[in-house]
Amino acid sequence: MTGARADDRAALITSLDLPTKVALLTGASGFTLVPEPSIGLGELRLSDGPTGVRGLKFSDGRVVALLPNATLLAACWSEQTAYEAGQLLAQEALAQGIHVVLGPTINLHRSPLGGRLFEAYSEDPLLTGRLAAAYVRGLQDSGVGACLKHLVANESETERTTVNSVLDEATLREVYLLPFEIATADADPWSMMAAYNDVNGVPATEQRHVITEIVKGEWGYRGLVMSDWSATGSAAPAATAGLDLVMPGPDGPWGDALVAAVRAGEVSEAVIDEHVERLLRLAARVGALGAPPEPARSFPAPDSAQRRAQLTRLAAQGMTVLKNDAAALPLHRDASVALIGRHAVETIGMGGGSAVVNPPYQVSVACGLTEQMGDRVTVTDGVAVRTRPVPARDGFLTDPRTGEAGVRVTLYDAAGAELEHRHAPAAITAVGMDDDFPGTAASVRLDAVITGGGPVELGAIGVGAWTVRAGERTLTYRLAVSGTGMAEEILAPPSRTDVVDVAAGTALSATVTLPGGGRPGDGYLGAGRFGLVANPASRETVDVIDDAVRAAGDADVAVVVVGLTEEQETESVDKTTLHLPGAQDALVEAVAGAARRTVVVVNAATPVVMPWLPRVDAVLLVGLPGQEAGRAVAAALLGDVEPAGRLVGTFPVDDGMCPAWSVTPVDGELRYAEGRHLGYRGHFAGRASEPAFWLGHGLGYGDWAYSDARVVAGDGTPGVTVTVTNTGIRASREVVQVYYQPPGDDEPVRLAGWRDVTLPPGESARLVVPTDPRVWRRWDTGAGAWQRLTGGELLIARGLGDVRATLPVPA
Repeated sequence: MTGARADDRAALITSLDLPTKVALLTGASGFTLVPEPSIGLGELRLSDGPTGVRGLKFSDGRVVALLPNATLLAACWSEQTAYEAGQLLAQEALAQGIHVVLGPTINLHRSPLGGRLFEAYSEDPLLTGRLAAAYVRGLQDSGVGACLKHLVANESETERTTVNSVLDEATLREVYLLPFEIATADADPWSMMAAYNDVNGVPATEQRHVITEIVKGEWGYRGLVMSDWSATGSAAPAATAGLDLVMPGPDGPWGDALVAAVRAGEVSEAVIDEHVERLLRLAARVGALGAPPEPARSFPAPDSAQRRAQLTRLAAQGMTVLKNDAAALPLHRDASVALIGRHAVETIGMGGGSAVVNPPYQVSVACGLTEQMGDRVTVTDGVAVRTRPVPARDGFLTDPRTGEAGVRVTLYDAAGAELEHRHAPAAITAVGMDDDFPGTAASVRLDAVITGGGPVELGAIGVGAWTVRAGERTLTYRLAVSGTGMAEEILAPPSRTDVVDVAAGTALSATVTLPGGGRPGDGYLGAGRFGLVANPASRETVDVIDDAVRAAGDADVAVVVVGLTEEQETESVDKTTLHLPGAQDALVEAVAGAARRTVVVVNAATPVVMPWLPRVDAVLLVGLPGQEAGRAVAAALLGDVEPAGRLVGTFPVDDGMCPAWSVTPVDGELRYAEGRHLGYRGHFAGRASEPAFWLGHGLGYGDWAYSDARVVAGDGTPGVTVTVTNTGIRASREVVQVYYQPPGDDEPVRLAGWRDVTLPPGESARLVVPTDPRVWRRWDTGAGAWQRLTGGELLIARGLGDVRATLPVPA
């Protein structure tokens, strides 16, 4: 019954009693839905998927491909690229028997402090919506469902499960709902996810105005609306508001409580039937209704040559050249390069939280550039960039049984009986999540061999009472969560370390006794992540910088790699500053003073402050480039792939210098006081100072002339036509951007359309750029309706910091 018609689904629903129907509306486990053999409904399988399809296990799962992060993919300003990413993720999902990928994330970059912005595309609703629609088509054309998230006004992580986002109706519709509206109209996503936060005093999972009146009513959305994980706090209010599915399972607020609410007349059974019908429609669309489960299909392996080339290209082409004085980039292959920085040797390929996957490897910039340039490259480690310890890496610990990098993990129940032993390649493991053995783990033992000697930062990560032994040295810790964040045991487990002198080959063992015997209680979730810290101890900052200065002075060019880490770009935590962590700014300043030429590579997905910008020759923003990070950065630096990205968000000059800044609720409320003037819109209107870089900025490796710009009639809205000429010496890709500035002081400028073109040097092309009709309107709150905007100007630009033509809109 794959693709079952509505009347077929109605007959199936009629055959079910009320408790069975309600049981279908809560997950069966963390990432599966309840099957019902009597109607041919199989198990639906869901997976997180911002940058890879992790599968059913939150940790220690299958090895999968790690894609470039969302902002890096979006920086291509290419619907074709977004579609390709969706297709790639669909293949990864089908290989695992996954039916729905929980993405794309289409919340906007409201404040640059948002910790989870790396998962979302942009600060602009049109750019976000159009790219999301292409991504959705890429997934669903292959039979895998997409899930738009998080509905709605969910742009920060501080107090994320209780915060009340306060915004007016015009801002809600014109800005924060617009990406959802565009993706719904253009791609018909098969599911959406309601967020944790409240919106104007009503939980997102109980938002009848948003879910039922707007999404299902005005937009005619036929898909399923599920909750974010553990976001639902009620039975009747959420069910009557339009929420179709509560996740995760098997426990939840519905079940018997929802059955009782129906029998008490608080919820109509027709409401339950409508939820089940949407669930069955989703099942039919993904092939889980009325047909035997399809066997997992074979696709290119995550570490195959095909994936390596594809992921390198996807990452490199979205990297953005922010500055390039005197053609410092691309690098000359015969130049000597001093590669400097902690991010050069420990390149960050993904953000933290639910975006984390288990890739086959992650290539550092040091490895990638050395592969291409050999001994022309010298590598110098940089200053410390983290405040929290990280698990052992780079083979510093090995499994005593197999000799592989990582640790040996053994789990025991409360009686001391062994439940499981396994290898953990990342020296950290999850316990209490997705466990598939009988019994409850009450203690964990981790064993390893230390491969490097000398002063070592040694310690533990995870909640519980620890005993760590290295040779004759014993350390004891009692670690607990701070209580300031959701699921800290999993997303930000506590840690402690000491510096210990050890010899290479020393045996290391650690045992942790879990709170309450591993069972939930007293604030413990009954699940957590546990690992061993064992890494070379940090050196004094002044010594590190001295080494970097000497290396820079001996080379033709210094490439300094700086950036953020999963401490800043992660689920559950927002940033407090845009300044680089540690002494990275001092490192760049010192190197720039010593080097003949200085290129800075910024390994971050979101804006950072660059006080050293006037003193360096070039800046390349590389995002979080995924498993092929180092190879992609090398390809961009050397010009093998043009880094033709354009910024998807505005970079302020310093902290606080943007239209929306604070992400900290006041008395539980986060007011969107900037209204429709977020990001570049507020800067352009003079509501914030001139930014360092505008949305849409990006130099690539070409130079461009614009001429003969005109307004032309479009399909309901005007467009523009313009001639662009590549005046540089290399083939290059240009992104022609069109912005609409309506008349009136209160109407913000907004991106209205764009088009890209790739030309060899000296060639010209005449382009027509249509504008999207959904930006030519305003919400009239008094009338409760849309009104068409007329008049104003169209701006043709390479980002709003480089407007090439201003054209009046004909009356």
